[in-house]
Amino acid sequence: MSPASDLEARLAHAQSAAAKLREAIGKAVVGQAAVVDQVLWALFAGGHVLLEGAPGLGKTLLVRTMSESLSLQFSRIQFTPDLMPSDVLGTNMLVTAEGGGARGFALHKGPIFGQMVLADEINRATPKTQSALLEAMQEHAVTIAGQRHTLGPPFFVLATENPIEMEGTYPLPEAQLDRFLLKVLVPSPTEDELVQVLAKTTAHAGERPTPVLDAAEVMAVMSLCREIAVAEPVLRYAARLVRASDPTSAAAPALVKQALRYGAGVRGGQSLVLAAKAVALLEGRAQVSFSDVQRVAAPCLRHRLIRGFEGEADGVSTDRVVEALIAEVATRPERVEQVAAAR
Repeated sequence: MSPASDLEARLAHAQSAAAKLREAIGKAVVGQAAVVDQVLWALFAGGHVLLEGAPGLGKTLLVRTMSESLSLQFSRIQFTPDLMPSDVLGTNMLVTAEGGGARGFALHKGPIFGQMVLADEINRATPKTQSALLEAMQEHAVTIAGQRHTLGPPFFVLATENPIEMEGTYPLPEAQLDRFLLKVLVPSPTEDELVQVLAKTTAHAGERPTPVLDAAEVMAVMSLCREIAVAEPVLRYAARLVRASDPTSAAAPALVKQALRYGAGVRGGQSLVLAAKAVALLEGRAQVSFSDVQRVAAPCLRHRLIRGFEGEADGVSTDRVVEALIAEVATRPERVEQVAAAR
């Protein structure tokens, strides 16, 4: 089989796997097709997801159903103000050998030692506990008592936060937010979707999803995602979007200079490219397009754009800023020169 034919076959297999996964998730989760797609982008791109939505919208159900559909080890961390870093990572415990033998220390692993980890209501934990996730999310490893322990693979953190209740919460610091590949907004259901939810959740328990992919197959699709080609003009477009989000840049649109204090950085650009590769992969294409980058721009950048006082006072959302970036940043260099000349 030629390399091109082999790639086509692997792309077709990845498409089929994603379709089966969507179907399995749909047995438990009503609607939320866009949310499911975005979580799949992050999954196959090898990134973490921050899910934001009001209580009762199925965020926890989505993560648990996905872990069952993927046959991955699932663990849940319920974040509270009194949660300590050791409750997340684990600790060394003193143990005694059978028969009263010599004592020693053994690692008691925390819930972070899962393959798909749900960090529920992550903004309720103190900054000290939140920071315990930084090393795990970035390096897929944790350090306990000076000893480094590798996590996974695969290893995914899907965190949830509630935007309504602000009392007793601790906003995630910028360094923590930057570790999430995507921030996905979970909308309220439509009337028809709500009817389906009410019918399904007030009857007998429905059928649980059966595994459609195992860890090895997930890793194979993740590896294929990295092989998706990105042409130099598309990379430059992603770079221009990131640079234009910096309010100190000459290329920044007026709304960026007005509303933002800080823009996206290098990880923002990496997220754009990786998520765009995942979009192309799941559509059976071996190359990323400009429209793929535009499609992933909002979930990739919304949590990396820091509003200034004027932006907050005027109620300018970061999604609106992303829309302005897409509208005003040209896809090709010749268009950049034309826009500059017009100005």
